[in-house]
Amino acid sequence: MIPFRPLARAAVAGILLAPALVAAALPAEADTLPYENATLPIPQRVADLLGRMTLAEKVGQMTQAERGSVDSDPSIIATDHLGSLLSGGGSVPTPNTPTAWADMVDRYQRAALQAPLHIPILYGIDTVHGDGNMYGATVFPHNIGLGATRDPALVAAVEHIAASETRSTGPQWAFAPCICVARDDRWGRTYESFGEDPALVEQMETTIDGFQGGAGQLKDNDRVLATGKHFAGDGLTTYGTGSNDQTTGNYPIDQGVDQVDRATFDRLALAPYIPAVQQHHVGSVMPSYSDVQFVGDATRTNMHGNGELITGWLKGTEGFDGFVISDYNGIDHIQPGAGTTFEQRVVLGVNAGIDMFMQPSNFAQFEAALTDAVNTGQVSMARIDDAVSRILTKKFELGLFEHPYTDRTHLPEVGDAAHRAVARKAVQESQVLLRNQKHALPIRRNGGTIYVAGSNADDIGNQAGGWTLTWQGGSTNVIPGTTILQGIRQHAGHAKVTYSATASAPVPHGATGVVVVGETPYAEGFGDVNGPQWAYDPGDHNVPRPVKDMQLAAADKTAVDRVCSAAAKCIVVVVSGRPLQIDPQQLSEADALVAAWLPGSEGEGVADDLFGTAPYTGKLPVTWPRTVSQEPINVGDPSYDPLYPYGFGLHT
Repeated sequence: MIPFRPLARAAVAGILLAPALVAAALPAEADTLPYENATLPIPQRVADLLGRMTLAEKVGQMTQAERGSVDSDPSIIATDHLGSLLSGGGSVPTPNTPTAWADMVDRYQRAALQAPLHIPILYGIDTVHGDGNMYGATVFPHNIGLGATRDPALVAAVEHIAASETRSTGPQWAFAPCICVARDDRWGRTYESFGEDPALVEQMETTIDGFQGGAGQLKDNDRVLATGKHFAGDGLTTYGTGSNDQTTGNYPIDQGVDQVDRATFDRLALAPYIPAVQQHHVGSVMPSYSDVQFVGDATRTNMHGNGELITGWLKGTEGFDGFVISDYNGIDHIQPGAGTTFEQRVVLGVNAGIDMFMQPSNFAQFEAALTDAVNTGQVSMARIDDAVSRILTKKFELGLFEHPYTDRTHLPEVGDAAHRAVARKAVQESQVLLRNQKHALPIRRNGGTIYVAGSNADDIGNQAGGWTLTWQGGSTNVIPGTTILQGIRQHAGHAKVTYSATASAPVPHGATGVVVVGETPYAEGFGDVNGPQWAYDPGDHNVPRPVKDMQLAAADKTAVDRVCSAAAKCIVVVVSGRPLQIDPQQLSEADALVAAWLPGSEGEGVADDLFGTAPYTGKLPVTWPRTVSQEPINVGDPSYDPLYPYGFGLHT
């Protein structure tokens, strides 16, 4: 049971109702305060509430904690006046079900509403390819695959479903989309980008509309607040400068330094934020861990402390009126190793224009530091009021004051057939046919044998990739859906399907071979080429994952050699988060080559194209290099000599 209406006055104090009855039971009381009155304009409500808040309450609204830090004692949410919570990758309720998610978020919300002003929390998660943290969600292709579709309407439909599955199970905020422009495929976050051309990224920003809806729709029970990230230039870093030039870690390129001239930065890093803000009205923006060092500048500036770009360009020049949320412990990247104290980083971050700070476990330290900074004049009250006003505005627009608890109307639709049908269509349209000799595709279903091999043919964890159940994903992660092998079996008709992962079983005479190869899962940092190896998911049993090198593993090369040397026709399907180097021997052996990207839960969609149920229409969203040594390689480069150019894709 919860307080009936925490925003009501003494006339209703002590009345208790279940969460589902709260929204329906809101009376129009004469003593309702202005900020509680849903008929008043939002700016008026914000101003009224802001005028009633103490400094502690304002600082609390600017603070976001990880759920694991408050789960055992949710009363911390009210006592620390926390404005927001998040779930990091793998931070889930037990059991990890849609209903348990809704119950968990409502439990935290109930605790938040015990505070004197009863300000609801905003709950954020990484809905980056569907609500992948939640078991049972529809898991869509990662952005690189969506970029290959060249279908903005489909992308909007995908994110509308992702938004519905997110909001109906509790969270109201997605840390997505990544509107970065990936310029070096050695970056472990390449698959989070729609492509290497800013024009393509801008075309795919309909994803924001899918999340948020149109004007006035943010409060709907199937929409969430979107986040444009990572502002700005996270896909433009120089290989070898990772982890802020090796001052915060050992990543080769992730969290690195943009070493470019200002015109290049404007074109490749800032340009996508113009339509995101002015056309799609993205509600929040997240700064990048990366630094920028313009040509001719002696110093580099971390984006979390870059007031010129956050306050000057984003909020000033472009008129962004949402709020800026730091990345996970993002302020730690401001002047690292320079003798800068934690409080000094807080001051630099908030004065640069960050409005809410993602401090997963040290949120109390952050609140104390920011409070001290205000009391000592290092941060003005005007800056605090601006930040809190921006945050409260979105909470009002989301309708959280009227409906703080989860509207479960669409919860039964999570992962249902209709949602998976859209995901399957997205997979179909994302497939890029790179080679098709001897009419190898589509596969005929008139008998004979289809011989399937390769490491990624029957591994749904691999085809889903990172940000699925856990932060880095995992080969042993199992989610509802179909593998590519299962899709092939469904399509085979009268043909016999033989499967041998390593191709150790004999290939029957006259068989059509399908070898599904590629990468194992990864996310930021650990996905960098020659970056550190991840070994910390339970499914890994402390065994480091294979090194990420943008090449086929030896076992996959062997499988290609064995199958293609014996099969009548041989089709190689690459499941990966970026282009992989295809050595001349394997390329010459393959009659057909398909880039399947990371299709997510619907492996049937890959099979649909293989068998001609759906045509190949996808176009490369990034350049496919001949060798890794060509990286970075992008369309328009001098001496551009890729294996397959940007935009290439055969049709069937």
